[in-house]
Amino acid sequence: MIVKDNIYFMSQALKEAYKARDMEEVPVGAVVVKDNKIIARGFNRCVTLSDPSAHAEILVLKKAARKLRNYRLNGCYIYVTIEPCIMCFGALINARLKRIIFGAFNGKSGACMSIFRMGFNKELNHEIEIVGGKKKYLSTQCADVIQKFFKEKR
Repeated sequence: MIVKDNIYFMSQALKEAYKARDMEEVPVGAVVVKDNKIIARGFNRCVTLSDPSAHAEILVLKKAARKLRNYRLNGCYIYVTIEPCIMCFGALINARLKRIIFGAFNGKSGACMSIFRMGFNKELNHEIEIVGGKKKYLSTQCADVIQKFFKEKR
């Protein structure tokens, strides 16, 4: 069995972010992994779907839940190019993921470690391992794609 690593899975999430960028969506991509296999992939589609909840994380959670036929995604990891917001973090907690691996910090609305630091709240009903930022797992590339997107928009 070939064991894929964190860089590989984050590169797959980054490919999803590029799809979002090409559709003029905020370039965030995500993949859900179980047993070293990608079971769901997706990217932001808020504009396309006219849906403020259509963040990459929400869309891949829905796909993964349908695939596993269970809203509990025990043993699953999510790789996302930017630190999840409060809405997405809440959904990740409810889905009971094992780990969140994010590429770049989200200095505007990051819920894991940056702004709201919910990842450190021991009172939540589920504890998720969180890994991300600070030059881990393609963090520079993940930050670049979103920074360039907004720079071009302004």
